[in-house]
Order: sequence, then C-alpha cells, then structure tokens
Amino acid sequence: MYSMTAFSCLETQESFGVLSWELRSVNHRFLDISVRLPDDFRDLEPVIRDRIGSRIRRGKCECTLKHKPPATGQQQLHLDDGKLGQLLLATRRIEDLIEARPGKSISINPMDFLAWPGMIEADSVDLTASKASARRLFEQVLEQFCSVRNNEGGRILPLLATRCQIVLDEISALRAVLPDILASQRQRLQERLDGLGARLDEGRLEQEVAVMAQRADIHEELDRVGLHIQEVQKLLGSEEPVGRRLDFLMQELNREANTLASKSQDMRLTRAALELKVVIEQMREQIQNVE
Repeated sequence: MYSMTAFSCLETQESFGVLSWELRSVNHRFLDISVRLPDDFRDLEPVIRDRIGSRIRRGKCECTLKHKPPATGQQQLHLDDGKLGQLLLATRRIEDLIEARPGKSISINPMDFLAWPGMIEADSVDLTASKASARRLFEQVLEQFCSVRNNEGGRILPLLATRCQIVLDEISALRAVLPDILASQRQRLQERLDGLGARLDEGRLEQEVAVMAQRADIHEELDRVGLHIQEVQKLLGSEEPVGRRLDFLMQELNREANTLASKSQDMRLTRAALELKVVIEQMREQIQNVE
C-alpha cells in the first residue's frame, strides 16, 4: 500500500554548479504531474514525466529542478557587432528624418540597444554532463520518494486492518443481541396496550410484533456490512492501487450505517450504528491518502 502524500529532495554540487531536485505529492483523484525545469534542462521534461508515471498511479505530483551555476567561471557576454551596426544606421536615419522637422528632437539611450533581441550573446556551454548528472540525481530522488510513500502506506495499512476488525466485532455483537431487542419491542408493545386498557388476543399480538420486527429487521444491512468489510480486507492485501475502490466501499459502508440508525428502535442499536459511523469515517480519512 502506498500513500499519495510524500516529499523528497536531494542536492549535488559539481563543477557545473549545484543541482537540486524536489518531488512532492498530495492526494488527488487521478495522476496529475507538474514539472518545473530551468530553460537549459527543458528537454528533460518528457523523460521525467515518463519516469514518474511508471512509478506512481495516482496523486498530484510536483517535480522541481533548480540549477545554481558556480560562482567562478561565469559565461562571457558578447555584443553582436553586426546587429549593433545595423541599429546605429537605422537610428541615424531616424534622427535625420526628425531633425528635418522644426521643433522635433530625439534622445537615444544606449541601454535600449542592449534590450534588442539577440544583441547580447553568451558563450555556448556544453550541458551534456550537467543533464546526465540531473537524470542520475532524479532517479535517486524518485527512489527515495517511492520509499517514503511505501513507508507511509505501511503505517496506514494496520490502522485500516484494526478498524475493519472493530466493524466485524460490532456487527457480531449486534447479531447476538437481536433476539433480545425483539423481545424488548414485544414487551414495550404489551406495556403500551396495558396502559391503554386494550386487549389483544395472542395471535393478533404476535402479528403486530412480526410487523414491527419486519420494519426493524437489520439482518440484510449487517450482511452487507460484513461483505463490504471482507472486500476491504481483500484489497488491503493487494499490490495494485486500491485507493479509489476503498473510497467507494467507505461510501457503501456509511450508507449501511445510516440505514441501521434509521431503523433503530433500541438504544443498543443506535449506539452501535453511531460507533460504526465513527469507525468508518476514521477509515475514510486514512483512505483519502491511499494511492
């Protein structure tokens, strides 16, 4: 079992500077990958997405690479003399045209030339080594990230297993007291009739008790709860992503618990239904983080 919530980061320092990866994820219905890379490393994005998708099935993942060049040996900047000459010629032509008009003038800021696209060029840098290092470091951070997800999922698993057993124990206890609950209902009906001074023959009384028992019958709900929990236990042992299926089963379990509460005519059944709802909600909260 894997958790969708995890975080991992690694950093390495080499001759070309410092590389640092961060990989984090939170719960999400589907797999949503966001990759942020420096411009020089942009061509690595398809590879990074493919590697994440091969290890993670569900969750909102954010992957970030940062590159800090070394303090020394910075790239040298050069002006494009050809473009600069063309711009100067065009500027002189514009000045001549403006000076031909009375009262007109122009002020040229040399910094405007530097802002012209392609005016400043940097020495080309071989990024082969830095990209190879970035990929190696990413594999390490991805492995660490998956280990964190696995460890977190390992902590969730026994919590869910324990609560499954609590639910099974609760419905088993309910089955044991159902005859007593029915007897209590029959006694309350008899006491109500006695208080009203009404008399029913034994056959009619049994019919009324049977109708009450049919309306309050919860055997079907208890059976479905037991089957759902068995399916949950089966999924807990699966090696496939089970989060969405577990979430669906929690909805079904909660529906059955609500039905039990609505049929309750005895405080024991009411307390049991509320306890089931609490345990199911605890399970649902944990399952929100399961892949």
